Amino acid sequence: MPPIPATAETAERRVAAIDIGTNSIHLLIAAIDPALRSFSVVVAEKSTTRLGERDPESGELTPEAIERAFLTLRHCRDLATSHGVEQIVTAATSAVREAPNGRTFLQNLQDQLGLAVDLVSGPEEARLIYLGVLSGLSFGDAPYYILDIGGGSTELVLADGRDSRALTSTRIGAVRLQREFCQEDPLPPERRRFLEAYIQGAIDPAAAEVKRALRPGETPVLVGTSGTAMAMASLASAEDPNPPLKLDGYRLSRARLDEIVEQLVVMTPEQRRSLTAINERRAEIIVPGALILQTTMEILQAKELVVCERALREGLIVDWMLRNGLLVDRFTFQSTIRRRTVQHLARTYGVDTSRADRVASHALSLYDQTRGLLHDDDGDGRTLLWAAAQLHACGKHVNIAAYHKHTWYLIRHGELLGYSEAEHLMVAAIARYHRRSLPKKRHESWQLIEDRQHRHTVFAMALLLRLAASLDRRPAPGIEAITVTADPATDSERADQARGFTITLQPRAFVSGEPTVDLSLEEWSLRSCADLVLEATGLRLTVKQTSP
Repeated sequence: MPPIPATAETAERRVAAIDIGTNSIHLLIAAIDPALRSFSVVVAEKSTTRLGERDPESGELTPEAIERAFLTLRHCRDLATSHGVEQIVTAATSAVREAPNGRTFLQNLQDQLGLAVDLVSGPEEARLIYLGVLSGLSFGDAPYYILDIGGGSTELVLADGRDSRALTSTRIGAVRLQREFCQEDPLPPERRRFLEAYIQGAIDPAAAEVKRALRPGETPVLVGTSGTAMAMASLASAEDPNPPLKLDGYRLSRARLDEIVEQLVVMTPEQRRSLTAINERRAEIIVPGALILQTTMEILQAKELVVCERALREGLIVDWMLRNGLLVDRFTFQSTIRRRTVQHLARTYGVDTSRADRVASHALSLYDQTRGLLHDDDGDGRTLLWAAAQLHACGKHVNIAAYHKHTWYLIRHGELLGYSEAEHLMVAAIARYHRRSLPKKRHESWQLIEDRQHRHTVFAMALLLRLAASLDRRPAPGIEAITVTADPATDSERADQARGFTITLQPRAFVSGEPTVDLSLEEWSLRSCADLVLEATGLRLTVKQTSP
């Protein structure tokens, strides 16, 4: 969907977020006030689609679940369009992430509904949940645990008002455990004990990770988001003398939670479905979800749970605002998450950061000067190019030989917060093709880039990175500036539209008054790219050196 430009007459901007979860699909349409740098919810809808009810043998999304999802997503798209949104941001989580046919499902959504869906990793899902909660709660300097029990995974976060200190994702969820452990309902006592032990074994590593990020003397408050937490709060508040009008901020004590859990586990499915505080679909999966919540509170020694209505879908809106420069103040630190996560990965693999910075600077200079010549990117590729430039040499951490292939593997399997799965793959592929051969169909790194436009971006950005990396020939900086000019075509060339471009290198002096650096090495290295540039673009590359 082409963006609708904001005008002076229409200050408000509308954006839709769709969260494709294991149990449900959530739609949120937000009205964003650029002046106040805030948003309000215009529409919020939820449909139970149960994508997590996958084929027990193959693990694939079933045709029935796919059909339910398509019907819901078509409705979400049409509703969002009717509200005049300028963009629909969409994320798929655990069920799609794990299904062998998950990528095919997303490609079909792109082809048939025009929805570009980001497949987010577990830690990225946790970060988006944190952003959603941060937009609704005032953290201050106090630390918070954030617990989101989904259908297929559970995210546990330690965060404060400045940053998320620890982001974890565990492969247990209400739908997954219902399918795998709750064939008998009500649960027999032995089966319940087994399930609780299983949950504890799964949650313990995540709990240990968030506890390690605590500072001496800190006792975090536990915040619960999404379906299970809301359902338990709804059951508890229904029996309060003065039930609250809304559940956001509701405090559920551990003792009260334990009472409700004991009531739920002995109920039949019919008895749970008769509870007016929760809907019938939630009643089917409430027991395993409640046991995850109870066990996690016990492990964290949390005495109460504070319910927050905001979660991943609001986090998608916040992330969109961050990417478009519409949030400041307490979100300022989060606005640099992409830069910081790339730099962290570079340090992890011992990248020479000063040289990586120079390559990135050269790459961005080439990008800015070759728009319409070597690429027609609209700006998104520039940030991916910077990240790939920072990380292009990390494969040397494994072995100098064929290090570009090791680079692809390390980036592909590393953690890049703030990047969608598609963007993550693109960064890895851009870095992979900064040297040696152009992309080939048989390469796994190319096969994983399924979208045609994404391949086009990777191809163009990798070529720019190749040129920039070829100039990295010495430990000390030698180039003061790079200038790109399009060559005028000769009379004979005008007939077939052949043309070329020249890159002029300006050397720098190490000390004022001393001779300038001889860039013959860089000239030779850059010229060695000429044949490949001609093959890739049909353009001739000329290299020159000038005086400073």
